[in-house]
Amino acid sequence: MVEFRRAVLVDRDALVELAALSFPHSAPPGTDPVNLQHHIDQQLNAEKFAWYLCHPEVTVLVAEEDGALLGYSVTVAAPSQDSEVVAALSLTPAVELSKFFVHPERFGAGIAAGLMKTTLQEAAGSGAQGIWLGVSSVNERAIRFYQKNGFSRVGMKSFLFGTVLERDFVMQRSLP
Repeated sequence: MVEFRRAVLVDRDALVELAALSFPHSAPPGTDPVNLQHHIDQQLNAEKFAWYLCHPEVTVLVAEEDGALLGYSVTVAAPSQDSEVVAALSLTPAVELSKFFVHPERFGAGIAAGLMKTTLQEAAGSGAQGIWLGVSSVNERAIRFYQKNGFSRVGMKSFLFGTVLERDFVMQRSLP
């Protein structure tokens, strides 16, 4: 049975491993492998996850079954410093859904739905009006999932992916 819980520091190495395995599935087709690896090395490393797990404005949730991590989300309860995001959002204050990934071998197994429900409940506890995320404009599977979960596109933002400047959709939804 899959359980959803807050991650703790001892989950760090398993989170790093899951991030490296799952992140490539969100990258645009034809992504330069060097840029992909650069992002993993710089943004999904042990030091970053230790920071996420210890920072009071960051919540890391995991989906776990029989001791194995199958998915994770990272939310940040702080105002965005990105002017494109700030201009796009109509629900403030807002929590950022910074990361949301499921093990690729478990796509379609309902883990993402359970993790999203838990993530939204946790975010609602912050007192924010809304939650927002950035998603690759060509990641149709993720866009459909977010739309199914009440998110709508409200703008675009730039995202430096290795050496390539990508344009991501900004999506938001209200919190209960």
